[in-house]
Amino acid sequence: MSIIKEYSKNEKKIPRHIAIIMDGNGRWAQKRGKIRILGHKEGFKAAKKTVKFALQNKIKVLTLYTFSTENQKRPKLEIIALLELFLFALKNEIQHLNKYNICLKVIGDLTYFDKELQLYIYNAERMTLNNNGLILNIAANYGGKWDIVEGVKKILSDVQKGILCISQIKEEIFSQYLSTNNLLPVDLVIRTGGEKRISNFLLWQIAYSELYFTDVLWPDFNAFEFKNAINYFSTRKRRFGGNF
Repeated sequence: MSIIKEYSKNEKKIPRHIAIIMDGNGRWAQKRGKIRILGHKEGFKAAKKTVKFALQNKIKVLTLYTFSTENQKRPKLEIIALLELFLFALKNEIQHLNKYNICLKVIGDLTYFDKELQLYIYNAERMTLNNNGLILNIAANYGGKWDIVEGVKKILSDVQKGILCISQIKEEIFSQYLSTNNLLPVDLVIRTGGEKRISNFLLWQIAYSELYFTDVLWPDFNAFEFKNAINYFSTRKRRFGGNF
Protein backbone atom coordinates (compact mmCIF):
# COMPACT_ATOMS: atom_id res chain seq x y z
CA MET A 1 0.00 0.00 0.00
CA SER A 2 1.39 3.43 -0.87
CA ILE A 3 1.97 6.13 1.70
CA ILE A 4 -0.49 8.37 -0.17
CA LYS A 5 -3.29 5.86 0.33
CA GLU A 6 -2.42 5.34 3.98
CA TYR A 7 -2.63 9.07 4.70
CA SER A 8 -5.27 10.15 2.17
CA LYS A 9 -7.29 11.78 4.97
CA ASN A 10 -4.42 14.10 5.75
CA GLU A 11 -2.34 14.60 2.64
CA LYS A 12 -0.55 17.59 4.17
CA LYS A 13 1.38 15.04 6.20
CA ILE A 14 3.06 13.79 3.04
CA PRO A 15 6.37 15.59 2.47
CA ARG A 16 6.45 17.23 -0.94
CA HIS A 17 10.23 17.61 -1.02
CA ILE A 18 12.50 15.02 0.58
CA ALA A 19 16.27 15.48 0.72
CA ILE A 20 18.55 12.58 1.58
CA ILE A 21 22.14 12.48 2.81
CA MET A 22 23.15 9.06 1.53
CA ASP A 23 25.79 8.07 4.07
CA GLY A 24 27.43 4.73 4.78
CA ASN A 25 28.53 3.29 1.43
CA GLY A 26 32.17 2.93 2.43
CA ARG A 27 31.40 1.45 5.85
CA TRP A 28 28.94 -0.98 4.24
CA ALA A 29 31.74 -2.27 2.00
CA GLN A 30 34.36 -2.37 4.76
CA LYS A 31 32.07 -4.41 7.02
CA ARG A 32 31.99 -7.00 4.24
CA GLY A 33 35.71 -6.92 3.52
CA LYS A 34 35.19 -5.20 0.17
CA ILE A 35 36.71 -2.09 -1.37
CA ARG A 36 34.80 1.16 -0.83
CA ILE A 37 33.79 1.64 -4.47
CA LEU A 38 31.71 -1.55 -4.30
CA GLY A 39 29.78 0.13 -1.51
CA HIS A 40 29.17 3.11 -3.78
CA LYS A 41 27.89 0.80 -6.52
CA GLU A 42 25.46 -0.78 -4.07
CA GLY A 43 24.51 2.73 -2.99
CA PHE A 44 23.63 3.53 -6.61
CA LYS A 45 21.23 0.57 -6.60
CA ALA A 46 19.67 1.87 -3.37
CA ALA A 47 19.26 5.29 -4.99
CA LYS A 48 17.37 3.75 -7.91
CA LYS A 49 15.03 1.95 -5.49
CA THR A 50 14.50 5.20 -3.59
CA VAL A 51 13.54 7.03 -6.77
CA LYS A 52 11.06 4.24 -7.53
CA PHE A 53 9.52 4.59 -4.06
CA ALA A 54 9.24 8.36 -4.48
CA LEU A 55 7.46 7.84 -7.80
CA GLN A 56 5.04 5.31 -6.37
CA ASN A 57 4.11 7.63 -3.53
CA LYS A 58 3.88 10.81 -5.59
CA ILE A 59 6.67 12.73 -3.87
CA LYS A 60 7.12 15.98 -5.80
CA VAL A 61 10.86 16.54 -5.35
CA LEU A 62 13.64 14.18 -4.29
CA THR A 63 17.08 15.66 -3.64
CA LEU A 64 20.01 13.24 -3.28
CA TYR A 65 23.35 14.37 -1.84
CA THR A 66 25.72 12.37 -4.02
CA PHE A 67 29.02 14.26 -3.81
CA SER A 68 29.86 17.11 -1.47
CA THR A 69 32.55 19.76 -1.89
CA GLU A 70 34.29 18.14 1.08
CA ASN A 71 34.40 14.81 -0.78
CA GLN A 72 37.21 16.30 -2.86
CA LYS A 73 39.47 15.45 0.09
CA ARG A 74 38.90 11.73 -0.36
CA PRO A 75 41.56 9.46 -1.95
CA LYS A 76 41.99 10.26 -5.63
CA LEU A 77 41.14 6.75 -6.81
CA GLU A 78 37.87 6.79 -4.87
CA ILE A 79 36.94 10.18 -6.38
CA ILE A 80 37.69 8.92 -9.89
CA ALA A 81 35.53 5.84 -9.27
CA LEU A 82 32.68 8.00 -7.91
CA LEU A 83 32.75 10.29 -10.93
CA GLU A 84 32.86 7.32 -13.29
CA LEU A 85 29.79 5.93 -11.53
CA PHE A 86 28.04 9.30 -11.93
CA LEU A 87 28.89 9.34 -15.64
CA PHE A 88 27.65 5.75 -16.01
CA ALA A 89 24.34 6.72 -14.40
CA LEU A 90 23.90 9.70 -16.73
CA LYS A 91 24.64 7.58 -19.79
CA ASN A 92 22.39 4.68 -18.84
CA GLU A 93 19.42 6.14 -16.98
CA ILE A 94 18.09 8.79 -19.41
CA GLN A 95 15.61 6.38 -21.00
CA HIS A 96 14.24 5.45 -17.57
CA LEU A 97 13.96 9.10 -16.56
CA ASN A 98 11.92 9.89 -19.66
CA LYS A 99 9.87 6.70 -19.38
CA TYR A 100 8.75 7.64 -15.87
CA ASN A 101 8.38 11.37 -16.59
CA ILE A 102 11.25 12.37 -14.25
CA CYS A 103 12.84 15.80 -14.58
CA LEU A 104 16.55 15.70 -13.70
CA LYS A 105 18.33 18.69 -12.16
CA VAL A 106 21.92 18.83 -10.96
CA ILE A 107 23.06 21.45 -8.45
CA GLY A 108 26.59 22.21 -7.32
CA ASP A 109 29.86 23.60 -8.63
CA LEU A 110 30.00 21.69 -11.89
CA THR A 111 33.26 23.36 -12.97
CA TYR A 112 35.06 20.75 -10.84
CA PHE A 113 34.03 18.04 -13.31
CA ASP A 114 35.73 17.35 -16.64
CA LYS A 115 34.15 18.53 -19.88
CA GLU A 116 32.68 15.12 -20.75
CA LEU A 117 30.82 14.82 -17.46
CA GLN A 118 29.62 18.43 -17.69
CA LEU A 119 28.28 17.74 -21.19
CA TYR A 120 26.38 14.64 -20.07
CA ILE A 121 24.89 16.59 -17.16
CA TYR A 122 23.78 19.36 -19.52
CA ASN A 123 22.28 16.89 -22.03
CA ALA A 124 20.48 14.89 -19.31
CA GLU A 125 18.90 18.05 -17.91
CA ARG A 126 17.93 19.25 -21.38
CA MET A 127 16.45 15.88 -22.42
CA THR A 128 14.26 15.67 -19.30
CA LEU A 129 13.40 19.37 -19.05
CA ASN A 130 9.78 18.99 -20.14
CA ASN A 131 9.00 16.01 -17.90
CA ASN A 132 6.48 17.11 -15.28
CA GLY A 133 6.51 14.22 -12.84
CA LEU A 134 9.03 13.73 -10.05
CA ILE A 135 11.86 16.28 -9.93
CA LEU A 136 15.06 14.37 -9.20
CA ASN A 137 17.54 16.90 -7.86
CA ILE A 138 21.13 15.65 -7.67
CA ALA A 139 23.52 17.58 -5.42
CA ALA A 140 26.95 16.95 -6.97
CA ASN A 141 30.08 18.76 -5.78
CA TYR A 142 27.60 20.70 -3.71
CA GLY A 143 28.02 22.51 -0.41
CA GLY A 144 25.53 24.63 1.49
CA LYS A 145 28.14 27.31 2.22
CA TRP A 146 29.14 27.39 -1.46
CA ASP A 147 25.49 27.79 -2.44
CA ILE A 148 25.02 30.77 -0.12
CA VAL A 149 28.25 32.46 -1.25
CA GLU A 150 27.29 32.02 -4.90
CA GLY A 151 23.89 33.51 -4.13
CA VAL A 152 25.54 36.55 -2.54
CA LYS A 153 27.75 36.99 -5.62
CA LYS A 154 24.71 36.92 -7.92
CA ILE A 155 22.83 39.44 -5.77
CA LEU A 156 25.84 41.80 -5.71
CA SER A 157 26.08 41.52 -9.48
CA ASP A 158 22.42 42.45 -9.92
CA VAL A 159 22.78 45.35 -7.48
CA GLN A 160 25.76 46.65 -9.44
CA LYS A 161 23.79 46.36 -12.69
CA GLY A 162 20.86 48.26 -11.18
CA ILE A 163 18.55 45.24 -11.54
CA LEU A 164 18.06 45.00 -7.77
CA CYS A 165 18.04 47.55 -4.96
CA ILE A 166 19.58 46.70 -1.59
CA SER A 167 16.29 47.57 0.10
CA GLN A 168 14.59 44.82 -1.94
CA ILE A 169 16.76 42.06 -0.53
CA LYS A 170 14.69 39.92 1.81
CA GLU A 171 14.65 36.20 2.61
CA GLU A 172 12.29 35.38 -0.26
CA ILE A 173 14.44 37.33 -2.73
CA PHE A 174 17.65 35.73 -1.50
CA SER A 175 16.14 32.26 -1.90
CA GLN A 176 15.67 32.98 -5.61
CA TYR A 177 19.44 33.30 -6.01
CA LEU A 178 20.19 29.85 -4.63
CA SER A 179 20.59 26.69 -6.71
CA THR A 180 17.17 25.45 -5.53
CA ASN A 181 15.34 28.65 -6.55
CA ASN A 182 12.63 26.89 -8.56
CA LEU A 183 12.00 23.99 -6.17
CA LEU A 184 9.51 23.45 -3.37
CA PRO A 185 10.83 23.97 0.18
CA VAL A 186 12.45 20.94 1.77
CA ASP A 187 9.98 19.26 4.14
CA LEU A 188 12.03 16.29 5.31
CA VAL A 189 15.76 15.55 5.50
CA ILE A 190 16.79 11.92 5.88
CA ARG A 191 20.33 10.93 6.83
CA THR A 192 21.44 7.31 6.82
CA GLY A 193 24.56 5.81 8.35
CA GLY A 194 24.11 6.73 12.01
CA GLU A 195 25.64 10.20 11.97
CA LYS A 196 23.53 13.06 13.30
CA ARG A 197 24.78 16.12 11.48
CA ILE A 198 23.92 18.10 8.35
CA SER A 199 27.38 18.04 6.73
CA ASN A 200 27.03 21.32 4.84
CA PHE A 201 23.86 20.19 3.04
CA LEU A 202 21.23 22.75 1.93
CA LEU A 203 22.01 24.97 4.93
CA TRP A 204 19.63 27.77 3.98
CA GLN A 205 16.90 25.54 2.56
CA ILE A 206 16.42 23.23 5.58
CA ALA A 207 16.02 25.90 8.27
CA TYR A 208 12.58 24.47 9.19
CA SER A 209 12.80 20.99 7.70
CA GLU A 210 12.08 17.94 9.80
CA LEU A 211 15.19 15.82 10.37
CA TYR A 212 15.20 12.02 10.41
CA PHE A 213 18.33 10.04 11.28
CA THR A 214 18.72 6.29 10.90
CA ASP A 215 21.59 3.90 11.66
CA VAL A 216 20.88 1.98 8.44
CA LEU A 217 23.79 2.27 6.00
CA TRP A 218 22.75 3.68 2.65
CA PRO A 219 23.08 0.48 0.54
CA ASP A 220 20.60 -1.17 2.94
CA PHE A 221 18.08 1.68 2.74
CA ASN A 222 14.83 0.34 1.29
CA ALA A 223 11.09 0.99 1.04
CA PHE A 224 10.54 -0.12 4.64
CA GLU A 225 13.09 2.39 5.94
CA PHE A 226 11.68 5.10 3.67
CA LYS A 227 8.20 4.47 5.08
CA ASN A 228 9.58 4.75 8.61
CA ALA A 229 10.92 8.20 7.76
CA ILE A 230 7.62 9.34 6.30
CA ASN A 231 5.70 7.89 9.24
CA TYR A 232 7.95 9.94 11.53
CA PHE A 233 7.24 13.05 9.44
CA SER A 234 3.51 12.43 9.71
CA THR A 235 3.70 12.67 13.51
CA ARG A 236 5.42 16.04 13.55
CA LYS A 237 3.58 19.30 14.27
CA ARG A 238 5.29 21.83 12.05
CA ARG A 239 5.16 25.19 13.82
CA PHE A 240 7.84 27.00 11.77
CA GLY A 241 8.97 28.94 14.82
CA GLY A 242 5.48 29.64 16.20
CA ASN A 243 4.03 28.40 19.48
CA PHE A 244 0.65 27.27 18.25
